[in-house]
Amino acid sequence: MDLSSTAVALTPCRTYDEHLLGETFERMWSACSLRVNLRGLHILLKPNLISARYGLLACTQGEFILAAARWFLARGSRVSIGDSPAFGTTESVLTRIGIRDELQRLDVRLSDFRKKRDVLLPSGIRAGFAADALDCDLLINLPRIKAHAQFRVTMAVKNYFGCIVGMQKPLWHMVHGGCPGCFEAHLVELLGELPDSITLVDGITAMHVNGPIRGKPFPLGLTACGANPVALDRALLEVLGIDPAVCPLMTACLRAGLPGAKLADIIFPLTQPAEICADAFAVPVELSPVRFNPFRFAKNTLRRMLLAMRQA
Repeated sequence: MDLSSTAVALTPCRTYDEHLLGETFERMWSACSLRVNLRGLHILLKPNLISARYGLLACTQGEFILAAARWFLARGSRVSIGDSPAFGTTESVLTRIGIRDELQRLDVRLSDFRKKRDVLLPSGIRAGFAADALDCDLLINLPRIKAHAQFRVTMAVKNYFGCIVGMQKPLWHMVHGGCPGCFEAHLVELLGELPDSITLVDGITAMHVNGPIRGKPFPLGLTACGANPVALDRALLEVLGIDPAVCPLMTACLRAGLPGAKLADIIFPLTQPAEICADAFAVPVELSPVRFNPFRFAKNTLRRMLLAMRQA
């Protein structure tokens, strides 16, 4: 993934109207000078489909995903959607959020990220990436802005963790979560192994107070776009009024010296952060351990295994 661009297009957008979203995507894409010939490209949309068991707010909004799929299809791209949900499958979560049938009518392929390819990270650890995420021509990251019990807030960078397959994700929490700063550092390493990517942020209705699953809706009313997820996250922290020093993922980006981690380096071709300030957005004061409770890990592992057996 090329992180050299530090252009971040911020745009007020208060509804999930398809026509408005299409116009907004076009405006942001042009503003960021994303001169990519999309015709014939295999586009993989990577939304957040963590779980719809406790409501739809935990996932990227269905209308946002559909609008993105239609926007790329209209430009001659071949589109697929993939993720590795915490519970269920990509298809089952998309069904719960009400867009599976329409995606099938559009001939959009669905992927559960089951085929794995191991990649050696610079730190020497191995990461089990979804082969579909590595093989696409352009990876389109579609996160929803959410408060998070372990990372305070998650946006563009964290959503790429979903490119790690299935049980590898909770295993990372267990193996790397006990060492302060290690999990975040390894997560940031993933960016360098992924293909070219553009992020379109769903910040129209965000999740605040808690997360990543059981937070409360917050009418943030914005979308954002950029090729550099680090710059996007830093810009959005400014919008939300959150000190980057209290955000483990942004701290890891700063330690790694990644472009975009410093606000002074970011270019805003459209709206400035101060114009859409949302400092009423609430995040957890105390963070939970990154390493899962062993009993919870064992219980959820068994649940996943039983679910996989039923789907086999």
